[in-house]
Amino acid sequence: MRIGLYPGTFDPVTNGHMDIIGRAVKLVDRLVIGVARNDDKGPLFTTDERVLMVRAEVAHLGDRVEVRAFSSLLMHFAEELDASIIVRGLRAVADFEYEFQMTAMNQRPNADIETVFLMADPRHQAIASRLVKEIARLDGAIDSFVSPAVAGMVRAKVKE
Repeated sequence: MRIGLYPGTFDPVTNGHMDIIGRAVKLVDRLVIGVARNDDKGPLFTTDERVLMVRAEVAHLGDRVEVRAFSSLLMHFAEELDASIIVRGLRAVADFEYEFQMTAMNQRPNADIETVFLMADPRHQAIASRLVKEIARLDGAIDSFVSPAVAGMVRAKVKE
């Protein structure tokens, strides 16, 4: 069974993330979406909230997709899952440079786990969770960047 891992913070999960998830699930028998427990980034949502948010967004994909939180090194988590590939989305050249560095570092502990890059659909290339949160904080429209359910959660959270 080919297991893929799509890791990220997903704070919040965007239409760009969902595009990558929808394409990645076609490449593997099982896709695990790893929600990184990264408090250093100062997330808007707690890890548990992000896991629930992503689960709700991927529910229509069925039981081939699992959402789990993790706080270990990415490669340790991938090995724990017996993943053969790590899926990463690319939006721009800046993403490529960062991802290139991360892939090189991840190859050292386990060269058997491949990193697969999926280019963001051009409609979603400008979407970044950080910008979605900033727009929402400034009372701007975020509905074209996230699902209606996520937009409601983000709006409620920034008003707290």
